[in-house]
Amino acid sequence: MAAYVIADVHVDDVETYSQYSARVPATLAPYGGRFAVRGGAITRAEGGWKPSRIVMLEFPDMARLKAWYNGPEYQAILQQRLDSATTSMIFVEGA
Repeated sequence: MAAYVIADVHVDDVETYSQYSARVPATLAPYGGRFAVRGGAITRAEGGWKPSRIVMLEFPDMARLKAWYNGPEYQAILQQRLDSATTSMIFVEGA
């Protein structure tokens, strides 16, 4: 079953976040991950949610998603995101 990372990212430091963002794609490939959504225009349809930047990653399954997140490739760049953005993130299984 596919698994997804869904994140609402508020970028605080554009320069550092851009460096992080440029490095993420190389971390995904070994785990079968891909971007489903990476930024883009947001149209609010219902409720009070006001996201800044939506990022959604797709992986073949939850095990590979967690292996990517905890793996050495992503862990090596994670601090850049933590230093440059405020993020709400969930992992969810999907169809």
